[in-house]
Amino acid sequence: MPASKKVFGIVLAGGEGKRLMPLTVDRAKPAVPFGGQYRLIDFALSNLVNSGLRQIVVLTQYKSHSLDRHVSQTWHMPNLLGSYVASVPAQQRLGKRWFSGSADAILQSLNLIRDEKPDIVVVVGADHVYRMDFNDMIDAHIQSGAGATVAAIRQPIELANQFGVIDVSPDDPTRIREFLEKPINATGLADSPGEVFASMGNYVFTADALIDAVTRDGENTQSNHDMGGDIVPDFVARGDAGVYDLKNNDVPGSTDRDRYYWRDVGTIDSFFDAHQDLISTLPVFNLYNADWPIYSQQLNSPPAKIVRDAQGNLGQLIDSIVSLGSLISGAHIERSVLGAWAKIDSGAHVVDAVVFDRVQIGANARVQRSIIDKDVIVDEGATIGVDPERDRARGFTVTDSGLTVVGKGVHVTP
Repeated sequence: MPASKKVFGIVLAGGEGKRLMPLTVDRAKPAVPFGGQYRLIDFALSNLVNSGLRQIVVLTQYKSHSLDRHVSQTWHMPNLLGSYVASVPAQQRLGKRWFSGSADAILQSLNLIRDEKPDIVVVVGADHVYRMDFNDMIDAHIQSGAGATVAAIRQPIELANQFGVIDVSPDDPTRIREFLEKPINATGLADSPGEVFASMGNYVFTADALIDAVTRDGENTQSNHDMGGDIVPDFVARGDAGVYDLKNNDVPGSTDRDRYYWRDVGTIDSFFDAHQDLISTLPVFNLYNADWPIYSQQLNSPPAKIVRDAQGNLGQLIDSIVSLGSLISGAHIERSVLGAWAKIDSGAHVVDAVVFDRVQIGANARVQRSIIDKDVIVDEGATIGVDPERDRARGFTVTDSGLTVVGKGVHVTP
């Protein structure tokens, strides 16, 4: 990014995450564990920090204790040149009310922008899994002269009804002509008729333009005060919104297989699918890119251990991720992700599962196509995910696709 431009980062992390229930019963969506040792917010913060941003605030609201704690413990930056990542809760600066939307969150936090006096503000969500170097997007934004620039990823046109779709001007493909929310009959891109631009929920604003937009939006009683639903369309209507194609973004260390990976993990099924993307031999999303690391809390834990049980049965681990402190004793683990300090006993089968921290799965238990939250105890011989109807009857969440979700701290009996 140009040395003369001061850039400020805002992470929108106040979301309730209703579609991820019961994983969000006790925590904000950005604090949901992911990939064994990460939290969802780590991906947004890692991208910003790797891009050279050193002044970043995380706007929180809903059940934010675990998120605030994670940010303070993990993202402590040396106070060089004013560097910081700070968690900022709703402060009711504009009256006795909480944030009524993502744009209102920024409106109520304008003191943060005015204190730093940046030229450019980068605004990102905290619930997407991806890698992105924001430097090129910032440069493109400055060169375009637009007040706002929206990051876009190319998606098949048949999936257009799942995204906010960006329609670009045929005369200038870098300018947004219209912003369409989940259109049924989308028009393909001029250079690729089978694809559309889907909004990634990442934005670059000229600071003064952002302040003006959220201030005017705050006075509009008909607005939902949402960044994607209200602020971006306002810039589009005034011809002041540009689009940045992720295809132009080249993250150091990325490969052709994972260069343009991006997932919105806002539902249980997409959350599960994103974990499956991690575990193949050539993963669709590569956690092992040392040139663009995903940072998280470094646990003071022993290494993971896979051993024979007392009867000499060998523990098996196939196409899976196992986090620090975990112990697998004579159990079979396949296509699964285990969080820290998971304990899997003899004869247990764990297949196609996402297991969070400190879960204990007893001998001869069976877990399949399931997500198991922290501190769950699965007794010897118990089953999860084997019979979805029985799981529903036991009070577990079961998705339409048959995924079973067990909430935090549940004791599962045979």
